[in-house]
Amino acid sequence: MTTAIARSISIRTPIPGPRSRELVARREAAVPNGLYKAHQIAVESASGALVTDVDGNTFIDFIGGIGVLNAGHCPPEVVAAIQAQAAKLLHFSALVGTYEPYVELAERLNEAVPIDGPCKTILSNSGAEGVENAIKIARAAIGRQAIVAFEGGYHGRTLMTLSLTSKTSFKKTFGPLAPEIYRAPFPYAYRMGLSEAAAVEQCWEAFERMLVAGVGPEAIAAVIIEPVQGEGGFIPVPREFMRRLRDFCTRNGSLLIADEVQCGFGRTGTLFAMEQLGAAPDILVSAKSIAAGLPLAATTGRAEIMDKAHIGGIGGTYGGNPLACVAAIEVLNAFQDGDLLKRAGQVGQAVCERATAWKDRFPLIGDVRGMGAMIAIELVKDRSSRAPAADEVLALVKHCAEHGLLTMRAGLYANCLRLLMPLTITDEQLQEGLDVLEDGLRAVSE
Repeated sequence: MTTAIARSISIRTPIPGPRSRELVARREAAVPNGLYKAHQIAVESASGALVTDVDGNTFIDFIGGIGVLNAGHCPPEVVAAIQAQAAKLLHFSALVGTYEPYVELAERLNEAVPIDGPCKTILSNSGAEGVENAIKIARAAIGRQAIVAFEGGYHGRTLMTLSLTSKTSFKKTFGPLAPEIYRAPFPYAYRMGLSEAAAVEQCWEAFERMLVAGVGPEAIAAVIIEPVQGEGGFIPVPREFMRRLRDFCTRNGSLLIADEVQCGFGRTGTLFAMEQLGAAPDILVSAKSIAAGLPLAATTGRAEIMDKAHIGGIGGTYGGNPLACVAAIEVLNAFQDGDLLKRAGQVGQAVCERATAWKDRFPLIGDVRGMGAMIAIELVKDRSSRAPAADEVLALVKHCAEHGLLTMRAGLYANCLRLLMPLTITDEQLQEGLDVLEDGLRAVSE
């Protein structure tokens, strides 16, 4: 006798349902149009890898709050810690005095980052603010102003981080942007039509040419890079390219800043992706999944560098809020035994096995790539030209949502499907979601 596996997806209304449409209409009347929304649903609750909307429809979540929920929606230990902390201290501000959750979290991050020697951490509210702190500290420590960023990189939407961000669609109408930002090519081997080794050589030649034609090395305070590009399409930095960056920064007296806002906190199978790339940064920025959904970011770096900012030069009213700090401590506890990190590898392998098989069946799929459970599927109109299939990705996202799977696009050309399911997803939920995705690929390929 075969036991039927219970489905997690439950769709009771058309998507979006009537209550979702009503709430979305209220949002559109009250909130600026510039705030993008990938889906027309309105969410009421979530647990693990499942999301329930206000119409009672239950979806499998392959977005994870855009990489925020590696430890799952509403982990019971995190919820309990927040509730207990809320009864004691909601806010005090690290600018006013000291409270233990801030100190404990900083101590644990200082031990956890893949940086040699003593470290220090400052906490803030968002990934963009964490990156801003890294840039300010780097300039103070080195006494230079120029920052090198990369094509395809995404670092936030504040003035400084928008200047660092590559994609022009985020920046139009918002200029002038911050000065002294220089952009170098990123070894995106698939789109360059090259092997990884050839892409590294070509991009490194361009990097060295930039040092002659763009900005002198003596002016560079720091190089900032995502170990796995997020918005750019989930492209891991080749180890050889990262090694050369590390060597350049060491020789040149510049700092290497790793932006692990999206790829950090277990997503790639190690707590930080830099652990797999054989190079130590001077400063590492983490956010998103650090606190299971509460707003928090950390800028962690070598102590002698972090101490170069003048007193009062860094900080903010809410940075390191007690609720966010205790949530992050529980997230660190959840990763401590290694099971969630192992799970990232298992999830990534399962996704890649299915997606690799799909490549043989769906010419629309140009590339499948990523690290750990941070996987992207790049869609192209044809494989010879690699012309981006952005409209097809939108159609795929819509189809999946209508059938109970939440996904989201990414990529410099908006032609990639990003997969960021919570690591707590069950095997059954993962395969059920992949079944929906396969049906969607079939539908948009016809």
